[in-house]
This record gives sequence, C-alpha cells and structure tokens, in this order.
Amino acid sequence: MEKQNAISALVSLAHETRLDIFRMLVRAGRSGMAAGAVADALDVPASTLSFHFKELKVSGVVRCRREGRSLIYSANFESMTDLVNFLTENCCEGEGEGLVDCGQPTAKDLSTQAKKRA
Repeated sequence: MEKQNAISALVSLAHETRLDIFRMLVRAGRSGMAAGAVADALDVPASTLSFHFKELKVSGVVRCRREGRSLIYSANFESMTDLVNFLTENCCEGEGEGLVDCGQPTAKDLSTQAKKRA
C-alpha cells in the first residue's frame, strides 16, 4: 500500500459516524448491508449517510454494489488488511539485535488469515 492510500483510509475513518458505519459493515461481513438499513440502525439522515458513504468509497475502505433498487455497502476487507500490513510492516525492528516478538500478529500472519477467509 502506498503512503497516500494509507493516509486517505485513515482520514476517512477518523470521523465518528464513518467509523460507526465501517464497524457496522465489518460486523455484516462480505454480504454487506443496504444503505437504508445502515441509516435506520445509526439514525442518520439519508443525505448525511450518502456523504459519509462517498468518503468511505473514495478512500477504498468500503465497496458498493446495486441489487435491484438497493445499494448494498460492504467493508473492503482486502483494503483494510493492506492498511494493517502497511502500519505494522516494520514491527519490532528497532528493538536491537534481531527481531523481538511483541506478541502481535505480523503482517504476514494477517495476510495468511485473510486469504484463508476468502
């Protein structure tokens, strides 16, 4: 992931409503949720929700597809895995001789887990 893409993803999630939307979509899984269901669950007006969805889509953390007359939004799990990998790719390298295990999954671990789920 390029630094600018990471910044864009982080900026889009650095808003309370957008973070709530994203977390709801993560819980919904790959099947996603209709925009109206998200609006109802979060009690957000449709016009406001549309603005937030646009920001999330532009940054690449959310996907959208049409099913009949409904827009179905889902978290872009691949993009988020890339973001976590980008943020943790140099984990524990500054700890002196060799790598120190900080107890957190490595970018490689997360990537392997994501591929198993796909």
